[in-house]
Amino acid sequence: MGYLAGKRILILGVASKLSIASGIAEAMHREGAELAFTYQNEKLKERVEKFAEGWGSSLVFPCDVCNDDEIAALFSDLGKHWDGLDGVVHCLAYAPANELDGNYVDVTTRQGFLTAHEISSYSFVALAQAARPLMEGRNGSLLTLSYLGAVRTLPNYNVMGLAKASLEANVRYVAASLGPSGTRVNAISAGPIRTLAASGIKSFRKMLDYNAKQTPLRRNVTIEEVGNAASFLCSDLASGISGEILYVDGGFNTTAMGSLED
Repeated sequence: MGYLAGKRILILGVASKLSIASGIAEAMHREGAELAFTYQNEKLKERVEKFAEGWGSSLVFPCDVCNDDEIAALFSDLGKHWDGLDGVVHCLAYAPANELDGNYVDVTTRQGFLTAHEISSYSFVALAQAARPLMEGRNGSLLTLSYLGAVRTLPNYNVMGLAKASLEANVRYVAASLGPSGTRVNAISAGPIRTLAASGIKSFRKMLDYNAKQTPLRRNVTIEEVGNAASFLCSDLASGISGEILYVDGGFNTTAMGSLED
Protein backbone atom coordinates (compact mmCIF):
# COMPACT_ATOMS: atom_id res chain seq x y z
CA MET A 1 0.00 0.00 0.00
CA GLY A 2 1.42 3.38 -1.02
CA TYR A 3 1.87 6.34 1.32
CA LEU A 4 -0.88 8.28 -0.49
CA ALA A 5 -3.47 5.54 -0.11
CA GLY A 6 -6.83 7.06 0.78
CA LYS A 7 -5.81 10.54 -0.44
CA ARG A 8 -7.91 12.37 -3.00
CA ILE A 9 -5.92 14.82 -5.08
CA LEU A 10 -6.84 17.22 -7.89
CA ILE A 11 -4.14 17.94 -10.49
CA LEU A 12 -4.35 20.93 -12.84
CA GLY A 13 -2.03 21.29 -15.81
CA VAL A 14 -1.56 17.88 -17.42
CA ALA A 15 -0.79 18.69 -21.05
CA SER A 16 1.42 15.88 -22.36
CA LYS A 17 3.23 12.77 -21.23
CA LEU A 18 6.38 14.88 -20.89
CA SER A 19 4.84 17.49 -18.61
CA ILE A 20 5.85 17.81 -14.97
CA ALA A 21 2.17 17.40 -14.08
CA SER A 22 2.25 13.97 -15.73
CA GLY A 23 5.29 12.97 -13.70
CA ILE A 24 3.47 14.05 -10.56
CA ALA A 25 0.30 12.17 -11.52
CA GLU A 26 2.27 9.00 -12.25
CA ALA A 27 4.04 9.10 -8.88
CA MET A 28 0.85 9.86 -6.96
CA HIS A 29 -1.02 7.07 -8.73
CA ARG A 30 1.80 4.67 -7.90
CA GLU A 31 1.52 5.64 -4.23
CA GLY A 32 -2.21 4.93 -4.12
CA ALA A 33 -3.88 8.34 -4.46
CA GLU A 34 -7.25 8.81 -6.11
CA LEU A 35 -6.82 11.48 -8.77
CA ALA A 36 -8.96 14.03 -10.59
CA PHE A 37 -7.90 16.30 -13.43
CA THR A 38 -8.85 19.42 -15.35
CA TYR A 39 -8.54 20.61 -18.93
CA GLN A 40 -8.51 24.18 -20.15
CA ASN A 41 -10.68 23.84 -23.27
CA GLU A 42 -12.45 21.32 -25.48
CA LYS A 43 -9.35 20.89 -27.64
CA LEU A 44 -7.54 19.32 -24.68
CA LYS A 45 -10.44 17.36 -23.21
CA GLU A 46 -9.93 14.04 -24.99
CA ARG A 47 -6.18 14.10 -24.40
CA VAL A 48 -6.55 14.64 -20.66
CA GLU A 49 -9.29 12.00 -20.44
CA LYS A 50 -6.91 9.43 -21.95
CA PHE A 51 -4.18 10.34 -19.50
CA ALA A 52 -6.64 10.15 -16.60
CA GLU A 53 -7.80 6.71 -17.68
CA GLY A 54 -4.21 5.48 -17.54
CA TRP A 55 -4.06 6.62 -13.93
CA GLY A 56 -7.33 4.92 -13.03
CA SER A 57 -9.50 8.04 -13.06
CA SER A 58 -12.64 9.10 -14.88
CA LEU A 59 -12.85 12.43 -13.05
CA VAL A 60 -11.95 15.10 -15.62
CA PHE A 61 -13.43 18.58 -15.45
CA PRO A 62 -13.20 21.78 -17.51
CA CYS A 63 -11.48 24.73 -15.86
CA ASP A 64 -10.05 27.88 -17.35
CA VAL A 65 -8.49 29.57 -14.31
CA CYS A 66 -9.08 33.00 -15.88
CA ASN A 67 -12.79 32.43 -15.28
CA ASP A 68 -14.06 32.53 -11.68
CA ASP A 69 -17.30 30.79 -12.63
CA GLU A 70 -15.38 27.84 -14.06
CA ILE A 71 -13.25 27.58 -10.91
CA ALA A 72 -16.41 27.53 -8.78
CA ALA A 73 -18.05 24.97 -11.06
CA LEU A 74 -14.96 22.74 -10.88
CA PHE A 75 -15.20 22.28 -7.12
CA SER A 76 -18.97 22.08 -7.18
CA ASP A 77 -18.80 19.23 -9.70
CA LEU A 78 -15.91 17.54 -7.88
CA GLY A 79 -17.97 17.64 -4.69
CA LYS A 80 -20.62 15.50 -6.37
CA HIS A 81 -18.07 12.68 -6.61
CA TRP A 82 -15.88 13.23 -3.55
CA ASP A 83 -17.03 14.28 -0.09
CA GLY A 84 -13.59 15.71 0.64
CA LEU A 85 -10.31 16.73 -0.97
CA ASP A 86 -6.80 16.12 0.37
CA GLY A 87 -4.69 17.95 -2.16
CA VAL A 88 -4.56 20.38 -5.07
CA VAL A 89 -1.56 20.38 -7.40
CA HIS A 90 -1.23 23.58 -9.43
CA CYS A 91 0.94 23.06 -12.54
CA LEU A 92 -0.15 26.17 -14.44
CA ALA A 93 2.00 28.95 -15.87
CA TYR A 94 1.81 31.12 -18.96
CA ALA A 95 3.23 34.27 -20.50
CA PRO A 96 2.85 35.38 -24.13
CA ALA A 97 5.74 34.08 -26.23
CA ASN A 98 6.80 37.57 -27.32
CA GLU A 99 7.44 38.42 -23.65
CA LEU A 100 10.00 35.59 -23.39
CA ASP A 101 12.27 36.59 -26.26
CA GLY A 102 14.78 39.40 -25.82
CA ASN A 103 15.73 42.11 -23.37
CA TYR A 104 13.25 42.26 -20.46
CA VAL A 105 12.80 46.03 -20.51
CA ASP A 106 12.40 46.08 -24.29
CA VAL A 107 9.77 43.36 -24.64
CA THR A 108 7.59 43.61 -21.53
CA THR A 109 4.06 44.97 -22.02
CA ARG A 110 1.32 45.85 -19.57
CA GLN A 111 -1.00 43.15 -20.88
CA GLY A 112 1.71 40.49 -21.00
CA PHE A 113 2.72 41.32 -17.43
CA LEU A 114 -0.87 41.07 -16.20
CA THR A 115 -1.52 37.84 -18.11
CA ALA A 116 1.58 36.14 -16.71
CA HIS A 117 0.66 37.06 -13.14
CA GLU A 118 -3.02 36.19 -13.47
CA ILE A 119 -2.45 32.69 -14.79
CA SER A 120 0.83 31.81 -13.09
CA SER A 121 0.23 33.30 -9.64
CA TYR A 122 -3.28 34.62 -8.96
CA SER A 123 -4.86 31.34 -10.05
CA PHE A 124 -3.14 29.59 -7.13
CA VAL A 125 -4.91 31.60 -4.44
CA ALA A 126 -8.15 31.53 -6.45
CA LEU A 127 -8.03 27.72 -6.41
CA ALA A 128 -7.14 27.73 -2.70
CA GLN A 129 -10.23 29.80 -1.95
CA ALA A 130 -12.53 27.56 -3.96
CA ALA A 131 -11.05 24.30 -2.65
CA ARG A 132 -11.26 25.32 0.99
CA PRO A 133 -14.71 23.88 1.80
CA LEU A 134 -13.80 20.43 0.44
CA MET A 135 -10.45 20.45 2.27
CA GLU A 136 -11.84 21.55 5.62
CA GLY A 137 -10.72 19.29 8.46
CA ARG A 138 -8.65 16.94 6.29
CA ASN A 139 -5.11 18.26 6.95
CA GLY A 140 -4.58 18.51 3.22
CA SER A 141 -1.93 20.04 1.03
CA LEU A 142 -1.65 22.61 -1.76
CA LEU A 143 1.33 22.39 -4.10
CA THR A 144 2.57 24.51 -7.00
CA LEU A 145 5.61 24.67 -9.29
CA SER A 146 8.19 27.41 -9.38
CA TYR A 147 11.60 27.93 -10.98
CA LEU A 148 14.94 29.54 -10.11
CA GLY A 149 13.98 32.53 -12.26
CA ALA A 150 11.86 33.66 -9.31
CA VAL A 151 14.97 34.69 -7.40
CA ARG A 152 17.66 35.07 -10.07
CA THR A 153 17.71 36.49 -13.59
CA LEU A 154 17.78 33.99 -16.43
CA PRO A 155 17.99 34.61 -20.20
CA ASN A 156 14.60 34.97 -21.89
CA TYR A 157 12.62 34.14 -18.75
CA ASN A 158 11.69 37.78 -18.32
CA VAL A 159 8.21 38.47 -16.97
CA MET A 160 7.72 34.82 -16.05
CA GLY A 161 10.43 35.27 -13.44
CA LEU A 162 8.41 38.04 -11.82
CA ALA A 163 5.28 35.89 -11.95
CA LYS A 164 7.13 33.02 -10.26
CA ALA A 165 8.44 35.41 -7.60
CA SER A 166 4.84 36.42 -6.97
CA LEU A 167 3.85 32.75 -6.84
CA GLU A 168 6.50 31.97 -4.21
CA ALA A 169 5.26 34.84 -2.05
CA ASN A 170 1.75 33.53 -2.67
CA VAL A 171 2.79 30.16 -1.23
CA ARG A 172 3.95 31.80 2.00
CA TYR A 173 0.84 33.93 2.44
CA VAL A 174 -1.57 31.10 1.60
CA ALA A 175 0.34 28.85 4.01
CA ALA A 176 -0.07 31.42 6.79
CA SER A 177 -3.77 31.83 6.00
CA LEU A 178 -4.68 28.14 5.82
CA GLY A 179 -2.26 26.76 8.39
CA PRO A 180 -4.67 27.15 11.33
CA SER A 181 -7.15 24.88 9.54
CA GLY A 182 -4.48 22.22 8.97
CA THR A 183 -3.79 22.80 5.28
CA ARG A 184 -0.13 22.85 4.24
CA VAL A 185 1.08 24.89 1.25
CA ASN A 186 4.38 24.37 -0.59
CA ALA A 187 6.11 24.73 -3.93
CA ILE A 188 8.71 22.76 -5.86
CA SER A 189 11.32 24.74 -7.76
CA ALA A 190 12.36 22.23 -10.40
CA GLY A 191 15.39 22.40 -12.61
CA PRO A 192 14.86 22.90 -16.35
CA ILE A 193 13.11 19.98 -18.04
CA ARG A 194 12.25 19.62 -21.72
CA THR A 195 8.45 20.09 -21.65
CA LEU A 196 5.91 21.73 -23.96
CA ALA A 197 5.83 24.78 -21.70
CA ALA A 198 9.61 25.10 -21.74
CA SER A 199 9.71 24.94 -25.54
CA GLY A 200 8.42 28.52 -25.57
CA ILE A 201 11.65 29.78 -23.98
CA LYS A 202 14.26 30.86 -26.54
CA SER A 203 17.56 28.88 -26.53
CA PHE A 204 16.12 26.39 -24.02
CA ARG A 205 18.32 23.53 -25.27
CA LYS A 206 21.41 25.61 -24.60
CA MET A 207 20.08 26.27 -21.10
CA LEU A 208 19.62 22.53 -20.54
CA ASP A 209 23.19 21.79 -21.66
CA TYR A 210 24.65 24.53 -19.46
CA ASN A 211 22.56 23.47 -16.48
CA ALA A 212 23.73 19.86 -16.74
CA LYS A 213 27.40 20.94 -16.76
CA GLN A 214 27.08 23.29 -13.78
CA THR A 215 24.81 21.21 -11.55
CA PRO A 216 26.53 19.29 -8.72
CA LEU A 217 24.98 16.05 -10.01
CA ARG A 218 26.21 16.89 -13.55
CA ARG A 219 22.84 16.13 -15.06
CA ASN A 220 19.34 17.54 -15.38
CA VAL A 221 16.45 16.27 -13.31
CA THR A 222 13.46 14.32 -14.63
CA ILE A 223 9.71 14.60 -14.31
CA GLU A 224 9.83 11.37 -12.33
CA GLU A 225 12.11 12.95 -9.73
CA VAL A 226 9.86 15.98 -9.42
CA GLY A 227 6.87 13.65 -9.18
CA ASN A 228 8.44 11.75 -6.29
CA ALA A 229 9.12 14.99 -4.41
CA ALA A 230 5.58 16.20 -5.04
CA SER A 231 4.12 12.93 -3.75
CA PHE A 232 6.16 13.28 -0.57
CA LEU A 233 5.08 16.89 0.01
CA CYS A 234 1.41 15.96 -0.38
CA SER A 235 1.69 12.99 1.95
CA ASP A 236 1.50 12.70 5.73
CA LEU A 237 5.26 12.07 5.69
CA ALA A 238 5.62 15.84 5.15
CA SER A 239 3.11 16.79 7.85
CA GLY A 240 5.49 19.33 9.39
CA ILE A 241 6.40 21.13 6.16
CA SER A 242 4.54 24.25 5.00
CA GLY A 243 5.39 27.53 3.34
CA GLU A 244 8.50 26.02 1.76
CA ILE A 245 10.07 26.17 -1.70
CA LEU A 246 11.75 22.80 -2.25
CA TYR A 247 14.45 22.78 -4.91
CA VAL A 248 14.52 19.67 -7.07
CA ASP A 249 17.26 20.77 -9.45
CA GLY A 250 20.25 18.54 -8.77
CA GLY A 251 21.69 21.26 -6.55
CA PHE A 252 22.06 23.93 -9.25
CA ASN A 253 20.63 26.62 -6.97
CA THR A 254 23.50 26.08 -4.51
CA THR A 255 26.28 26.87 -6.95
CA ALA A 256 27.87 30.20 -7.84
CA MET A 257 30.45 29.48 -10.53
CA GLY A 258 29.90 25.75 -10.92
CA SER A 259 32.38 23.75 -12.96
CA LEU A 260 35.31 25.34 -14.80
CA GLU A 261 35.55 22.33 -17.11
CA ASP A 262 34.45 22.70 -20.73
